[in-house]
Amino acid sequence: MGGFKVNFEFNDLQNEIRLGVRSLCSRFDLNYWSNCDKEGVYPEEFVRSMSEAGWLGILIPEEYGGAGLGMTEAAIVLEEINRSGGLGAACHAQMYTMGSVLRHGSKEQKEKYLPLIANGTLRLQAFGITEPDAGSDTTKIKTFARKTDNGYVINGQKIFISRYQHSDMILLLARTTPLEQVKRKIDGMSLFLIDLRKVGSAIEAKPIKTMINHETNILFINELEVPENCLVGEEGKGFYYLLDGINAERILVASECIGDGKWFIEQAVRYANERVVFDRPIGKNQGIQFPIAKAYMAVQAAETMNFKAASKFDNGLPCGEEANMAKYLASEASWEAGDVTMTTFGGYGVAEEYHIERKWRETRLFRTAPISNNLVLSYIAEHSLKLPRSY
Repeated sequence: MGGFKVNFEFNDLQNEIRLGVRSLCSRFDLNYWSNCDKEGVYPEEFVRSMSEAGWLGILIPEEYGGAGLGMTEAAIVLEEINRSGGLGAACHAQMYTMGSVLRHGSKEQKEKYLPLIANGTLRLQAFGITEPDAGSDTTKIKTFARKTDNGYVINGQKIFISRYQHSDMILLLARTTPLEQVKRKIDGMSLFLIDLRKVGSAIEAKPIKTMINHETNILFINELEVPENCLVGEEGKGFYYLLDGINAERILVASECIGDGKWFIEQAVRYANERVVFDRPIGKNQGIQFPIAKAYMAVQAAETMNFKAASKFDNGLPCGEEANMAKYLASEASWEAGDVTMTTFGGYGVAEEYHIERKWRETRLFRTAPISNNLVLSYIAEHSLKLPRSY
């Protein structure tokens, strides 16, 4: 019989990747990440080490200086970062954002930028999509790129744009045809690859304080002039290019959640075995055991779905359903594991020295970003179950 087959065993190379990333992460202990969080600083040394080791260029083909490996291997990298107690957000965008350039960029763009992204000397970690008024309805973005004789002039706003201050370039989505003039509302948007080192004062970034160290901003774009060769692919096809890359994002974010979930469970199990109250380890109590066991099973189930999605991605098969389900299941599982660990630690869970509260704050984001879990439910209802569109 034919059909898609899932191999539940990792091969030697994948196991070596896991051990290699784990070894690198061991050089950056929990206090390193705690200090980054407290001071609100970018984990510069960690990102540089990951780049130098080649892990952030894992998805870039060998012809452009990358490792030429697949989504499964990339997922392992990000899982291990978060499983170590770290935060992979500073790395995941460098891994997948270049996908739009790789799949739809010009020969010149690929040859010029991909080798530099692969070796870490050029950072493409910012993706400008979300806007204050449009929210999740990307078709309603108002940032507009007006065609000129020499290229485009862009005006507008973007919000929740992370790592802007630490990126050399940004992928920016803008309308090139007004919404009221297109046949389909997803038409008329274009994707631009912009060198931030050349924008001057045309883009003003204002940091947004959040409960986690995510380096996010609101951008004000005023008369930004860019040459025509900044356009990625065809004018008006930007939304399609965006859709082409979201499955990768879903899978990689799910991997970070799985790493978080495993870290939480390891902490909860250790503490439940060590903590003695009423002359017995608290792990003897089913009120402690059962929630940890449920969270563990949820993380394992999410991991299975995520590697199914990654395997289909690597085999060139449609994986929108699996990628969305993996993101949903993994983010819910990591949140459940975090909550269980907070309960297991009791009052110590909110003490900074145990690092639980930091990871608890960090993993909560994934239920909302890069896509709200409610929108994932709507997607599954409409596209998988063929129920009427709800929005």
